Amino acid sequence: MPDKIHIKDLELFCNHGVFPEETKLGQKFLLSLTLYTDTREAGRTDDLTKSIHYGDVSHMAKTYLQEHTFLLIEAAAEGLAAHLLRNVERLERVDVELKKPWAPVGLPLDTVSVEISRQWHTAWIALGSNMGDRKGYLDMAVETLKSAEDVRLLTVSEYIETEPYGVTDQAPFLNGALVMRTLDTPQELLERLHRIEEKAERVRTRRWGPRTLDLDILFYDDLVLDTPTLHIPHADLHRRDFVLTPLASITPWKRHPVLGKTVEELKGELHD
Repeated sequence: MPDKIHIKDLELFCNHGVFPEETKLGQKFLLSLTLYTDTREAGRTDDLTKSIHYGDVSHMAKTYLQEHTFLLIEAAAEGLAAHLLRNVERLERVDVELKKPWAPVGLPLDTVSVEISRQWHTAWIALGSNMGDRKGYLDMAVETLKSAEDVRLLTVSEYIETEPYGVTDQAPFLNGALVMRTLDTPQELLERLHRIEEKAERVRTRRWGPRTLDLDILFYDDLVLDTPTLHIPHADLHRRDFVLTPLASITPWKRHPVLGKTVEELKGELHD
């Protein structure tokens, strides 16, 4: 776990609330932040540029919360967390607690507060196409992710041509893989990928059939997840050379959280 920098009970006067007088007149809020980062280099060199400037973060948070108006402190906390993660270099995770001391509940209280934790996640994505401008569709997916506000694209493999899998009476595929960082939850990431597939006019009529664009989540951090709509790690990735070959070219060391083997080892076993 990274090191932590704490900012506790920063006093702010903002205009958030469900009642009109709250958004018009404003009220006091107390903001606490825990910033997760690696302070090792800063501690060894005594160089502020190697850490996070908590003064700058305090002013950034103040500006964001005073320039935006939210009905719910849940929304204010969510927006602030995303804003900090997008804009503060070296910030891996942030805990946000937003307190409302003057909450209009008609009863005596100390504060009402919302506390959330948000962070960057690493995701491994497979790309494939065997209809139309195959390279154009893959490039479009990469550029769409690259330009997304909550995505940081790390690396993209070369594309390889492969024979179809499962249903063989169709054209060859162009396949690739990429590694990205994202603020999305797994379900949000799946929905993002589906929207990109829709841009390519993907039609789901036949399992393993032809498609203009196919985007699959292979890994998400070291998460193991099984739901009716999403399986992480991808259930068949260890059986698919067209996934393992481009993936091994960019992250051969990535270890499968269930099978306990690296991508390079899985590729070797499949070839054997």
